[in-house]
Amino acid sequence: MATTTTISGGGGGGGGGGGGGGAGGEDRVMATAQQIVKSLNTTKEVTEDMLLIFSSFDNRLSNISNLIEPKATGVDQFEAAEKVILRWESISEASRHTLPWEEAPEEGAEYLAAVDEILQMTEDLAIRSDGEMMDRAESALQVAMARLEDEFRHILIRNTVPLDADRLYGSIRRVSLSFPTSEGEMLGDFDSFVDDDHENSCYHERGGSLGDDVCVDLIQPDAVAELKEIADRMIRSGYEKECCQVYSTVRRDVLDECLSIIGVEKLSIEDVQKIEWRSLDEKMKKWIQAVKIVVRILLWGEKRLCDQAFSGSDLIKEVCFTETAKGCVMQLLNFGEAVSIGKRSSEKLFRILDMYDALADVLPDLEALFSDELGEFVCSEARGVLASLGDAAKGTFAEFENAVRSETSRRPIQNGDIHPITRYVMNYVKLVVDYSGTLNALLENEDDDDDDDESDHLQNRDGDNLQLEGKSPIGRRLLLLLTCLESNLTEKSKLYEDNAMQYIFLMNNILYIVQKVKDSELRKVLGDHWVRKRRGQIRQYATSYLRASWSKVLACLKDEGIGGSSSNASKMALKERFKNFNACFEDIYRIQTAWKVHDAQLREELRISISEKVIPAYRSFMGRFGNHLESGRNAGKYIKYTPEDLENYLLDLFEGSSLVLHHMRRKTA
Repeated sequence: MATTTTISGGGGGGGGGGGGGGAGGEDRVMATAQQIVKSLNTTKEVTEDMLLIFSSFDNRLSNISNLIEPKATGVDQFEAAEKVILRWESISEASRHTLPWEEAPEEGAEYLAAVDEILQMTEDLAIRSDGEMMDRAESALQVAMARLEDEFRHILIRNTVPLDADRLYGSIRRVSLSFPTSEGEMLGDFDSFVDDDHENSCYHERGGSLGDDVCVDLIQPDAVAELKEIADRMIRSGYEKECCQVYSTVRRDVLDECLSIIGVEKLSIEDVQKIEWRSLDEKMKKWIQAVKIVVRILLWGEKRLCDQAFSGSDLIKEVCFTETAKGCVMQLLNFGEAVSIGKRSSEKLFRILDMYDALADVLPDLEALFSDELGEFVCSEARGVLASLGDAAKGTFAEFENAVRSETSRRPIQNGDIHPITRYVMNYVKLVVDYSGTLNALLENEDDDDDDDESDHLQNRDGDNLQLEGKSPIGRRLLLLLTCLESNLTEKSKLYEDNAMQYIFLMNNILYIVQKVKDSELRKVLGDHWVRKRRGQIRQYATSYLRASWSKVLACLKDEGIGGSSSNASKMALKERFKNFNACFEDIYRIQTAWKVHDAQLREELRISISEKVIPAYRSFMGRFGNHLESGRNAGKYIKYTPEDLENYLLDLFEGSSLVLHHMRRKTA
């Protein structure tokens, strides 16, 4: 107590100057007391006891607890945070898989607060100098990060939203376009067609587009904030690699499952090469839809999710997105590459063009999605596959052109009907025109040297002096192609021994070509002059047919060689004339009722033309000479038909069913 009195007296004595010295002495006493407490590094309970002793020893030390308390509180906070983290570590494995974020949000918030507390302490320079404290903090963080990684994975898995494929395909079907291909003619070589008249019975479906409002949630919206809270702390702790790896692994599996749902299989290039065409066609159609769904819906959704979950780091969100998305994109691109290097055949052209258009359409989206250096590889691969598909389309179209040029079948078509190559080519080129925008872009820089000889041949053949230079690349190619087709048909007409049938065959086929051109966008490509010229050709063929088929019949009805005028004509000569006429007409009837004129209007026009030539001539001949025989015996043996009978019989021509006239005179009203 004497000591206390001495210190008190020192503190209270003196005047004004003494007061200043007392204040300095008090500061020194406080500093000394602080140093003593700190140096002992005691527990909280011992420290509190020492503070009590000091404050009772001298009232100037009563405020020392306020100076030392922050240090004691910091230790307390660390120990409390450490306790929360280690408590979770001590829970059984089964219990740890129960998500605090979903089933105990208060405990989840407590755990995150504990992580924040320790992170804050590790960033404090004063603490960083304390080796033991830092070791404990880093150990606690390591435990916490393992736990957060586990929670991050479970939140991703449990909150994933399954893809509603029906809704997506429903959206696509609403905007799909279809184009007629006619009798399935795109599916095989020229000789495989069925010669029926069921136009527009099959369709080539082009890939539809997606509406701007089509959007899907890839994960429950409520979970995004929880993912972000965990990601922020893992990144702040230096565990961004682990966080990104967990995210990418889980989400890659989700995207793989989405591809499976929309019908995209994992196939190697070798697998694709072995698939027969009908199955491959179905897979190509699914690919076209999948490209749009994946890029326009799934990847943009994934991009939004990355941006939200990793908003605290531009680098991390780019890395996570690229690592997550590139796998499914490469799977799609690998299929495209396999198709582009596959065997080229004409039926593949339109599906390849659909694939090209689909990939070209989404390429700007891909470039926007993978805009950083990490994603440049994906964009580069996409551009490479697009170029390969373009080359495949050009090569396939060239293959089709070559097939038309080299088609040299020697089997004439029964009845002179439309040749399968005509049907195939015209339905094919009608579809080609629907893709003229894409094909013009692909063919724009093609070397036209190979076409020079054909251009000269075209001008020399037609005498049109056509200016091919004024036409689009695809227009030029189609004009040359149809010229080839016409030449091919001219050669095939020579397979018929009957000259008249040659002209029926040419009329059928050229008219079919003209109708396909006139009723489609081909007319804009080839021009009205082209159509008019072919119609003129058909008229010429009709004239040639009449000459080849009916000249012999008409010769029987001429006055020459019957022995004079109608009054003194030879009955024997007249009998021979009528007999020859009947035989010629009956022979033509038997043969040409079996011939087929496909177009009803052309069929009717031919019958009218025949009637206009034959019936007046027959009526006139009968009027001049019929009475010489009608009064004699067996007149019906020679004058078997009236003009009206012949007119009725002409209506049976060109129906495709052979008929035979009965050798008796028809009785007409």
